[in-house]
Formats: sequence, C-alpha cells, structure tokens
Amino acid sequence: MSDKTKVVVIGGGPGGYVAAIRAAQLGGEVTLVEKQYLGGTCLNVGCIPTKSLLHSAELFEEAKEGAKYGIVSSDVKIDFAKVQERKQAVTKQLVNGVKGLLAANKVKVISGEAAFTSKDTIEVKTEKGTETIKADKFIIATGSIPAKPPIPGIDSKQCIDSTGALELKEVPKTMIIVGGGVIGVEIATLYSTLGCKIVIIEMLNEIMPMMDGELTKMVRAKLAKKGVEIFTGAKVMSFKDAGENVEVTVEMPDGKNQVFAGEKALISIGRRTNTATIGLEKAGIANDRGRITVNNKMETNVPGIYAIGDCVGQIMLAHIASTMGEVAAENAMGHNNVFDSKTNPSCVYTKPEFASVGLTEEAAKAQGVDYIVGKFPLAANGRSMIMGEDGMVKIIAGKKYKEILGAHILGPRATDLIGELALAIALEATIDEVIATIHAHPTVAESIKEAALAVEKRAIHIPNR
Repeated sequence: MSDKTKVVVIGGGPGGYVAAIRAAQLGGEVTLVEKQYLGGTCLNVGCIPTKSLLHSAELFEEAKEGAKYGIVSSDVKIDFAKVQERKQAVTKQLVNGVKGLLAANKVKVISGEAAFTSKDTIEVKTEKGTETIKADKFIIATGSIPAKPPIPGIDSKQCIDSTGALELKEVPKTMIIVGGGVIGVEIATLYSTLGCKIVIIEMLNEIMPMMDGELTKMVRAKLAKKGVEIFTGAKVMSFKDAGENVEVTVEMPDGKNQVFAGEKALISIGRRTNTATIGLEKAGIANDRGRITVNNKMETNVPGIYAIGDCVGQIMLAHIASTMGEVAAENAMGHNNVFDSKTNPSCVYTKPEFASVGLTEEAAKAQGVDYIVGKFPLAANGRSMIMGEDGMVKIIAGKKYKEILGAHILGPRATDLIGELALAIALEATIDEVIATIHAHPTVAESIKEAALAVEKRAIHIPNR
C-alpha cells in the first residue's frame, strides 16, 4: 500500500489535467477520470478549434486584400474542408501533448463517467464495467455545457450550438446568432469573414457587456463594416423550420415582432455547469442550482473535496480553470494557496483582437472609484499602421496614487499584449512605473507606454487634451 496522498480528479479539461499534473508534482498518487476527451471543451470544441478556424479566416481575408500591400493574387478561394482538416490536426496534436504530460507525471487516466457514492468514494462507469475508487482528496473539474433556453422550436434541425458551429462541413450563406457574448461575436467574426451573412440578436442593450463599453462600440462598428447586423434589446420568441432555413421570430425593442431567416441559427446565450450526474448529494456537496460552492482555496463544504473551473459557475474561462486547478491541487497536497481573479484577462478574438483586464470605466463608476483615464489610438502607432490595423489602448488608474486598475486593448495581438498589464495590476504598478519601462520600437506594445503617458496628459505621439 502506498503512503502517498491519493488524489482523484474528475474531468480532464484545462482545469482538471493541470490540477492532476500539479498534484503529481507535489507527490500525490493521482488518478484522472475523463468521460469524453482529454483537453475538455477548450482543446476539442472550444478555444483551440475556434482560434484555428479564425486564423484561417484571417489569412483568407489578408490574401484577398493583399494588393494594398503590394502582394497581388487572383481568384483567392477558401477550401473549407482543408480548414477543418487543419483544425482537427492542431487539436489532435495538443490533446496528444496532454496525454504525454499526464503519462510523464505518472497520472493514471481512466476513461469513464464518475459519480460520488460517498464523500470519499466514487464509482466510475467504463466500457469494461463499474470501478470503485476511494481517495483522500477529490478535485471536481467537470466543466460546463451550452445553455439551451426553453424557446419554442429550439430543437429545429437548423439550430446549432457552438460545437455544431465549429463542425460545419461548408460555410452557410446566412446565419442568425442568438447571443452577443464572446462566443457569438467570435463566430460572427469567423463566418462573416468567410462570406456568410450574419445577424446577431442580443437581449441586453449591448454586445459583450462585460467588456469596456467604449471599445465595444468600436468592435460593433467594425462588425457592421463586415456586413454583420446587430440588434440589441431584442428577445427571441421562437424558431421555425422553413425548408432548408430556420425562421427566428424576435421581439424588437419597440415591442413589435420581426422574423429573420437563415440557413443556421446559432444558440449562443452562455453555458451552464455540468454537474447533474456526478452525485453531489451523495457526498453532501453544497451547490446552488448545480454551481458548486467553494471558498477561495477552491474547497467545498466537504473537507478534502475541491471544485474548479466552469463547474463552480464563477468565471467560465480556460485560464481561470487552470489557475483554480493549481490552487486546488496545492491545497489538497497540504500547501496554502488562494485564488484571486483580479489579474484575470478577458480575450475576444475579433479582428482586431479585443482584450481586457481589471476594472472597466463602467465598473469603476459603479463602485465609486475615483479614477483617471489614458487613451492612445493605434492609428498613431507605426507597427499597427504597417499591419493595416487600428484600435485603441486604454488604461484606467486610481486618481490619488495612479495605480493601474484596469486596461483595455482593441488592436493587433491585443490578447498577447494584455499580459503586461495583468502583471502590472498584480504588482500594483503605477503609471510612472509603466512609463519608466522602455518599450521596443516599432511595436504595438509601445502604445501601452503612450496610453500611460496619456493618463498624465503627456503622450508624445498624439495631441494631449
């Protein structure tokens, strides 16, 4: 018998496999149970395949517009089957990488569906039968699934979820997207670039309401230039098959109904926790309508049982799940760590990219924070101009001490650049410290320094107001 701490991780997504590896690094005897596929939604039907398709779409758009850069080509076409083939190859390589990492860390992987039978025991249904596993510690990482609201006709064969949108065999001519959150906007960016006519229906008053409002309006304008129609403050009432199309009846802001027709209707109104079948009640695990309740150590009300990622229903992002996984694994192995989301970046892969960390202006106002703002338009940045892109870097700082409270970037490689500002928030850096940091030229990153200078109304490359 091993005297090592026995840790069972339920779910092999970006939260679960990271937790398993970290627990193994700390000396645990780790078993990972995964029902469907290692890498979870992110690697298989989420982040990675979406970005692979978006990269192909971006290359297609650049090839069509190459003449303005002196690169002349004719009859540029999209081979969508090849695009999908490459997406699958990327996904397969990354999933195989996860398998290799688990093996290298001596994590035992069981393919099956786990459910608690008590607070220290689970049963796993596998192809060979049922296996009972006892452990000292458990980490629940069962993720989430697309939400499906009870709207009449939503089971139409032409209604798809995000997984279906990534597995289409050909580009539809028209698509109605229900939900203007991150997933809806990214799918709109993808398929509108490939020639699909897109309509977005959003019930709230603005798309991507968690992002900075000023930059969101810029994204909306860019989508409009691509022919994407966006209707906010609108509520979907029903779906109806109409031959090869689906008709979507929408109650508009004026209270009148309008019917939109498309080859596909993407249901993208968010995700819900995937905890219904894991026997929370058998282990006595507290939850709120399926959202597992945890403290800042990621521990549930049952000592020794932790939950991470989408299944806790806090922030449904892969990097949040991974961070929670590290925290949970370390605490399960006797260390003392806490989860803090203040440096969490939100990334949207529009064209150009959109990234955010910390407070938005809207949040700062709502919280009564006394703040100042610096903005730098990327039209004044040499590297962005060379790339044919524009956008903005926006920094929010405390008025008294000038500490960085939030940052928002719309521009090329925004999702990479936001890391600098997340680190600045983690270190409680001030505007002066960013200004004192030398940024390379010509880069998009030097716009961060310019935005910091703009907070003090002393930017070099724009007029200061």
